[in-house]
Amino acid sequence: MKLNQLRDVVAIAERGSLRAASRQIGVAQPALTRSIRELERELGAALFERRTKGMVLTPVGQVFLRRARAALGEIRRAEEEVDQIKGGTSGSVVAALSIVPHLAMLPRVLRRFRRRYPNVTLQIIEGVYPNVESQLRDGSIDFYVGPSSQDALPPDLLEEPMSENPRLVMCRRDHPLAEATSLADLTGAEWATTSITQNAEDELHDLFSGLGLPSPRLSVRTRSAMSLLIAVAYSDVLAMVPHQWTSFELFRSGVRQIHVKEPLTAARIVAVRRAGMPLTPAAEHVLDLMRRQVAEAYTVDL
Repeated sequence: MKLNQLRDVVAIAERGSLRAASRQIGVAQPALTRSIRELERELGAALFERRTKGMVLTPVGQVFLRRARAALGEIRRAEEEVDQIKGGTSGSVVAALSIVPHLAMLPRVLRRFRRRYPNVTLQIIEGVYPNVESQLRDGSIDFYVGPSSQDALPPDLLEEPMSENPRLVMCRRDHPLAEATSLADLTGAEWATTSITQNAEDELHDLFSGLGLPSPRLSVRTRSAMSLLIAVAYSDVLAMVPHQWTSFELFRSGVRQIHVKEPLTAARIVAVRRAGMPLTPAAEHVLDLMRRQVAEAYTVDL
């Protein structure tokens, strides 16, 4: 098994055809065909189904693809790690972040990171743990920072506590319920949730039912923090969001907090990475800057 064969499998799987993969990696189609056939003979199993409009992974191919991506990712990281240890500043970092680290950590982290690693590409994926678990495990994402999972992590992943995660209720600035003081005052309101916040709908239902209140009426479901903000700012829907939103300029200009008396808590913020596999110096630097930002914010709060 050769490294170029792993590369070829990944390219064909991602592009969906020999022709597109050939253009992507600069290898002639006949050479790609030979590479895949030799690998399939070595494995004793077909990796792709050949179809008129392209190539589709077989079940065996889907399993092999995960391993191939992980192997190529580790080789890339090894090269970057050696270069960075030698003083180099190139490479890439892929981080998955929920809304909280986007607002509470990233603004201060970005400038500091760019000063230390000006040539490293930082790719940021917005999401929560269940949506990125497979990419964490195969190494295509370096680390995740966001709400902890309700389920136990697989043994190949490691969780590090970062901070607590208090919430607040927000509405548009002139909302008729803006002066409400309890969740009971909000039982007739419409609510919006976002799919990038882990179990957002369950959190709302559990919160209201725990207080003996009717389940909230969900009228808007969004797929991004920006969509959620716009929905609240330009309609009568309410939303429960991380308290860090109050420091966000768009929050202060378009929406406001409803100061309810009930404590609104959610799963704590954690960092998740692969166990037993060190991050590259650049990725470790990003994560360490986030740790420092949490510590600095805690000191200011005190």
